[in-house]
Amino acid sequence: MLKRLWAYIRSWFRQTAEGAMDPEIEIQSAIDEAKRRDQDLRNQAAKVIAHKTQLESQIERSASDVGEAREMAKQALIKSDDAKKAGDQDAATKWTQAAQSLAMKLQASENNLASLKEQYRVAEEQAQTAKEAVQSNAMNLQELSARRMEMLGTLEQAKMQESVNAAVEALSSGVTDEMPSLDQVEQKIEQRKAEAMAKAELREATPEGAEAELRRAVNATEAEAKLDELRAELGL
Repeated sequence: MLKRLWAYIRSWFRQTAEGAMDPEIEIQSAIDEAKRRDQDLRNQAAKVIAHKTQLESQIERSASDVGEAREMAKQALIKSDDAKKAGDQDAATKWTQAAQSLAMKLQASENNLASLKEQYRVAEEQAQTAKEAVQSNAMNLQELSARRMEMLGTLEQAKMQESVNAAVEALSSGVTDEMPSLDQVEQKIEQRKAEAMAKAELREATPEGAEAELRRAVNATEAEAKLDELRAELGL
């Protein structure tokens, strides 16, 4: 029972924490972690390639040692043979021993060179694998960056929609039954219009209204006469 309760509590805390996290922060955190791993991989790959380069230098020096030991051993053998021909046994013995010593050095140098070449072969394979790993991870990082841009765009759209939804809800909550409906407002407007027309009709029925109407008629007659005068001057 306690295990089940503890598992429930852990699940609740995890869901609560995930709900509290800002998606934009989570996306950036994922990108930062991918960049850190990419840099670590590049550093490791650089060490592998550097090891291969060091082996190249060591192989070059070892090959030089082999060539030098071989050439010196040959020279010692020539001198030993010349001493034997000259009947100088001491010199012949000296140069023979020198040739033997150089031959041992030559053998050690050749063994060292062979070992370095084998290490270099393995290092080449490791360097190639490291390069491919870096290239593959770089492509994954680019893909992740592209997905980040897409997700940020989607997140921005979601935020805009949430803002619109909040505005609509605010407008909806602001309209209450206490406020007049559009039908009521329309009725008030029609009522005011009807009252205004009624007042105008009543004014026309009064002496003042009749006088005003008569003045308008006179003015219209005079205006028409003036227009006839102007037409005559223009010859129209």
